[in-house]
Amino acid sequence: MSSDVTADLIRALIENMKGASDDWETLAMVIDFSGGRFSGTHGYAYAPSGVISAVASRPSAIRPAVNAYIEDHYQPGAALPVAILVQFDRTKGEFEVTFEDSDASRWKVTPANIDEIREKLRPSFA
Repeated sequence: MSSDVTADLIRALIENMKGASDDWETLAMVIDFSGGRFSGTHGYAYAPSGVISAVASRPSAIRPAVNAYIEDHYQPGAALPVAILVQFDRTKGEFEVTFEDSDASRWKVTPANIDEIREKLRPSFA
């Protein structure tokens, strides 16, 4: 795995993120794929004060970084994941990337699970 494409992906998500308070400390962003193509993002930014902000990054702005990341991790023609979870702690510089290959509902936010999913996605690096 190339750390450069990972760093570029995280940077693109942050630079194009909408909805976060300025004092966010950690980030969890889900990159969604539909029909084998990148389709959008959703996630949360977590501030030390306890504020949790719903966030997203503009797909057209991050598409080049997403494509570079996918090209680095998948062979041409290979089945792509249905989602990728990117977790980042900007204070510690730690990150984790988790692939979901089959369960498109794993990180889907609904009115019934919004509180649970915000905590499930919260970065917690051991």
